[in-house]
Amino acid sequence: MRETVKLHAGSVDAMGKRFVDAWHRVERGEKVEEAHLTLPDLDAMLSVLTPRRLDLLRHVHRQPAATVAALARAIKRDYKCVRDDVVALAQAGLIARDKNGLARLSTVCR
Repeated sequence: MRETVKLHAGSVDAMGKRFVDAWHRVERGEKVEEAHLTLPDLDAMLSVLTPRRLDLLRHVHRQPAATVAALARAIKRDYKCVRDDVVALAQAGLIARDKNGLARLSTVCR
């Protein structure tokens, strides 16, 4: 699993340039293992990365949880709110859920 996700607030053009750069590196035979999350602007980024979601990311990074319920208990928050945050973060590509629970996530939240 990826250890780092680079966050960007910016244009589709900038995102395209990063993609083309990675493509060229692959064509040269370089190993490219990176992940980028590009949001259209700072407001969009802040709507995904709320203070509570950042706290949740930090906790899961330090101590993965088997279930959302276990995570909610560990951080002493309401299950439904934690579930909603996990869904939003998973949709953004910042947290993964698999058969083992909530997977380790990016270092963006350290």
